[in-house]
Amino acid sequence: MVAVACSVMLVIACGNDVESRGEPAGGLAEIATNLDVPWGIAFLPDGSALIAERDSAAIKHLTAPGVVQDVGSVAGVAARGEGGLLGLATAGSTVYAYLTTGEDNRVVQMRFDDGTLSAQSPILTGIPAGSRHDGGRIAFGPDGKLYVATGEVGDPQLAQDRASLGGKILRINPDGSVPEDNPDPASPVWSYGHRNIQGLAWDSAGRLWATEYGANRADELNLIQSGANYGWPMAEGRAGTEGLEDPVIEWGTDEASPSGLAYFGGSLWVAALRGERLFQIPVAGDGSLGAPVPLVVGRYGRLRTVVPAPDGTLWFSTSNRDGRGSARAGDDRILQFRP
Repeated sequence: MVAVACSVMLVIACGNDVESRGEPAGGLAEIATNLDVPWGIAFLPDGSALIAERDSAAIKHLTAPGVVQDVGSVAGVAARGEGGLLGLATAGSTVYAYLTTGEDNRVVQMRFDDGTLSAQSPILTGIPAGSRHDGGRIAFGPDGKLYVATGEVGDPQLAQDRASLGGKILRINPDGSVPEDNPDPASPVWSYGHRNIQGLAWDSAGRLWATEYGANRADELNLIQSGANYGWPMAEGRAGTEGLEDPVIEWGTDEASPSGLAYFGGSLWVAALRGERLFQIPVAGDGSLGAPVPLVVGRYGRLRTVVPAPDGTLWFSTSNRDGRGSARAGDDRILQFRP
């Protein structure tokens, strides 16, 4: 169930009996196929894209539709369960990657020059790691800071432990240092009480939104406030408890498992794994949200990452080779929606 009123956007009705055939207006095109669990996608100054493969630890360079080249791998990746080579972010030719090692999850920095990756250096270490709930999304905010989404690796109490980096959104400078205007200037913790976040996006007004996996009842879309407590494990979905932030939207866990998140064309877009759909959520100027409209339901299988591209299109990737899906010919793939 969705906790907002129904509204029309791109398709002519909402409700699970109609929109299951919905497709973004303008149509879709495949731009990359035969990938191995593509997780992070980040763009370079020339408009080409780097793609992180979770299990192989490879980074691939997509220079044109259908043209994908291996450009290196990230050292030290220990791919197990939900962990591996996860999120990517770029700042010019500098590449940031979130990865699982044998000891922790961490963020490393590299350079991409002349078609090759330089040696990596860690800028943030000590994030708890496990075979599940590893978080992994990283993204630069409008303030130039790097935001890092983490999970509680199956230990719910870590989400409430301010000394732990698990179950948090972290905010750091590009060199890994802690910004002076963080809630605690000695800590990278920006918000806490999260179970497992894999989606971060800012709307046109600079508001930060995050997707979060629920346990048994409710997946969430949260509006993130500095220093706020989002409730896990005391609350899943809306609780109405003083001191805990409620989600703006919640779904039943069988229709979502929300992973990637993007802001594009006046809407938030959510890539759903178990739900096998792409949600479009209109954003009003005051920050209020319209009802999520499910698109391409079941057509491509599990959806992991969604990103706005520099050329004015929206990309999203499948995750059917991640051990929980059913791979199809050509999987995994990246698709392009051109409005």
